[in-house]
Amino acid sequence: MTILRLHEEPLQDAWLDAYGHLNEAYYLVPFSNATWKVQEHFGIGIPYFEDTGCAIYTVETHLRYLKDVRVPATMEVESLILGSGPGKIWFAHRMQVDGTVCATGEFMLLHYDTGRGQVTPMPASVQERLKAAEVSELPDWAGRSISLNRA
Repeated sequence: MTILRLHEEPLQDAWLDAYGHLNEAYYLVPFSNATWKVQEHFGIGIPYFEDTGCAIYTVETHLRYLKDVRVPATMEVESLILGSGPGKIWFAHRMQVDGTVCATGEFMLLHYDTGRGQVTPMPASVQERLKAAEVSELPDWAGRSISLNRA
C-alpha cells in the first residue's frame, strides 16, 4: 500500500467548539491542506495551474469522525490514492494524532480546464504517476455510503 506522508499541522484554538474539541467543520481544513500537498507531489498544484490554466476541483467528499481531537494536538495526515482516470482522482486522507486515527476523508476530484470550462485529461506523465501510487487494496472504509440500517 502506498502511503503518502506529506502534511501535518497543529490544532488551532479557533477551530475548537463549545465542547473543547475540534469542530466538525474544521476536520476538513487539515484534509484540504493535505490535498494541496498531494497536488504538489504529483505536479498538479499551483504552479501547474499558473502554467496551464488547469485546476483540480473537488466534487465529492465523505468524512468519518472517529475520535475527538483536543488541544494540544498535532494532526498528521496520511494520503492514499484509491483510483484515478484521465480526468479523475479518487483519494483518501487519514488524520492521526499520537498514532491514533481520528478521522478519514474520501475525495473525488476532477481535472478541470478553467479556460475551456470543462473536464479534460491530465498529462500522461501525471496519470502514470497516479496509477503507480494507487493502493493495491482499498481500505475497508473506502467507498461506503450513508444510510440507516434497515433490517
